[in-house]
Formats: sequence, C-alpha cells, structure tokens
Amino acid sequence: MSEFTFEDAEKLGFNRQRLDAIPAFFNSYIEKQRLAGISLMVAREGKVAHLSHLGNSAFDGGFAVNDEAIFRIYSMTKPITSVALMMLYEQGLVQLQDPITKFFPKFKDVRVFDKGTPQDYTTREPERMITVHDLLTHQSGLTYDFMLSHPVDALYRNHKINGARSEKQTLEQLVDKLPELPLVFSPGSNWNYSVSTDVVGRLVEVISGKPLDVFFEENIFKPLGMHDTSFTISDDKRHRMMHNYSRSPIDGKITLADSPERTIYAPGRQFLSGGGGLLSTVSDYHKFADMMRRGGSTPTARILSRKTVAYMTSNHLPDNDTLVNRALGSFSEVTYLGTGFGLGFSVVVDPAQTSTVSSKGNYSWGGLASTIFWVDPVEDITVILMTQMMPSGCYPLRPQLSQLVYAACD
Repeated sequence: MSEFTFEDAEKLGFNRQRLDAIPAFFNSYIEKQRLAGISLMVAREGKVAHLSHLGNSAFDGGFAVNDEAIFRIYSMTKPITSVALMMLYEQGLVQLQDPITKFFPKFKDVRVFDKGTPQDYTTREPERMITVHDLLTHQSGLTYDFMLSHPVDALYRNHKINGARSEKQTLEQLVDKLPELPLVFSPGSNWNYSVSTDVVGRLVEVISGKPLDVFFEENIFKPLGMHDTSFTISDDKRHRMMHNYSRSPIDGKITLADSPERTIYAPGRQFLSGGGGLLSTVSDYHKFADMMRRGGSTPTARILSRKTVAYMTSNHLPDNDTLVNRALGSFSEVTYLGTGFGLGFSVVVDPAQTSTVSSKGNYSWGGLASTIFWVDPVEDITVILMTQMMPSGCYPLRPQLSQLVYAACD
C-alpha cells in the first residue's frame, strides 16, 4: 500500500497533461536500454501530484519498479548526515567554528599539499585548522579519490581512502587515516567535493556516543517513519532491492556493479558512510525532504527548528559566491553556475545562471547512481528521481527533469 498522500494535480497548480508527459519522456531511457528502471515523484505542499514507476529493477529480469523499490542513494546520504550533526548543534554540543582538533586530535599535524607528484611532494602549514563549518560546506581541503584532478586524489587512491566504497575499514579508521595525507588547499580558501561528510558522520558518533546507524534510526528514521532507510539490506527485503549498474565514459558499455544477491550492503557491513552509505525508497526520502520543506518538523515529530533549516539552506560560501568561482575540480552533483552551497545542500543563488528553470533558494543534492532530489521553497515543490546508473551525470537527467516539472506549473 502506498504511503503517499495524493492530491489532484490541478488543485496543486499543475497542468495534468504536462505532468503525465514526464514519464513518457523518461520512458525513452528504458526503451533504449540506457536505464533499467526509474521512479519519479513530484509533490506540492507535501501532497503528491505525480508518481510514476518505469521499467524493472534489472535489465535482465527483476521486478517491475514500484513504491517499495529500494535504491542506493549514495551522496543523498549527505543531507541526512548534515541534519544529524545540526541536531547536536541545536543541543549546544558543538559549534560550527570549532576546530576539528577538538574532536579529532590527530588533525593537529595535518599539512597542505604544496607541489610535486603523488610519489614525491612537499607540504606546507595550513593557514588555519579545519572547522566543523568547513566540513559541512566542503571547504575543508579534503578530497575524493575519484576526482582525478589533483595529486592528493591519487594519494587517496594509493591509501585506499575510497569514500563510500571504503568497505574494509570502519568510519573511525578512515577518519584516523585522513590527517596522514595532505589537504588539497588551506581550509576555507576553496570548495572541493570530498569525504568531509564522512568526517561529519564520525563527528556525530563522537559527540553522541552512538554508532551512526543507531543515531540515525533513533533520531531521524524512526521519528519520520523512514522504515526502509538503512546502511544494510535485511534478508527479508532483498527482493525489493534494485540492481545497480555502471556506464563506461569511454565506450558507453553498461555493466552490473551491485546486485541484491551479492551486495556490499549485506548485514555486518563495517563502513557506515555518512557521505554515501544509505539505502532508501522514494517514499522514505520524501518524508525526509518534506520534513525539511516544513521547516524541520512533521505533524508528529520535530527534527530541527525552522531557523536552523533556513540557516542550513542558505548560501554559506564567502560573499554569497557561487561554485563556479570557488570550486576546484569538475565533479559535483549540481551545476556550478548560479549555485552556492549551504550546510549539506547546494543552494540556487541565481536561477538565470543555472541554465535550467528554477527558483532562487532551491536546495538539493544527488547521488552517484543518478538519484536526485530538490526542494523549491518559492513554489513549495519537492521532486525526487531515483534510478541506479553510475556515475551521476552520465545522462542529463537533472536538467531534463527540471525542464519538464517547471513546464507543468500553471
């Protein structure tokens, strides 16, 4: 049975025919064997105006995608982890300008990459220490192994610091390794997509005294009724799990990356990645996004205060700058043009610069397997697309979905 609250599209200010055109458009991805299955949801005022499921859980067999399909949401975990830390912030247990050495003393000797190669390089002292705020805004100087744009990225690969794929270690072990490698830049001087949110997840553990999965379950998932969101898949839910695929950027060949039968998400998984480790459903993620849309609460639970949500979804880049000026590297889950960054969310600063119809203040993020969500506070719209194809950005799903959704607004 669906957990969604539906409303007539016209009553919510949509053109029904144009909403119905959205799955018709994306069905071409299914027909051309570019994606196995897709779920699409468009809501306004918290009520669902459109929900559709296309294709199957796998290219070969599987089940017809439905409300209960479980997806790997990868970096759409980041907003949840950021909310968890801000819950502790609201209790006065952490300050955003706290240096992270307050919680992770090993970072006191961290250095910044100066020049050289991954095999032979020099370092320098950072201008200041990484702060909690730097972690939340990806201004820490940390990086990701898959960036392929800086020698430090290669150092991460060499030391098996692989973000959400770091399966052979615990979150604590990963964070302990990070100070041994140099930063890409001095904290606060640039923006770089990174393992920062994994450090935030460990920070939640250190401050709360609870494993990240337990904190999430007790303080976010249970209060919001997110029954199918977790770091692992239980045996009784495997039949609901999507297959995950990877598309080669060289020849476009698609290969199976993870399946329900042989998945890294099996019970007993060591690494609880706050940056990209969760499984979820469209229904569950809508509950989280709708909590944010409501200003931190639901009719039955208060997660954050309205002021904290407004603060998190404001642009925190210096001088209200955008990623096009602040970001290093080319990888992000959103376009750099016209886009700033808050505490765990991208934020649209100038819709005209983003190259897609949008609203000022839209906040969003996506995941490695091409999952997408955004909340538009101006239009009071929430949109979620879920599929399973890595890497994100191999197809223009986000701009196409934005075009179609806003074209349906009356």
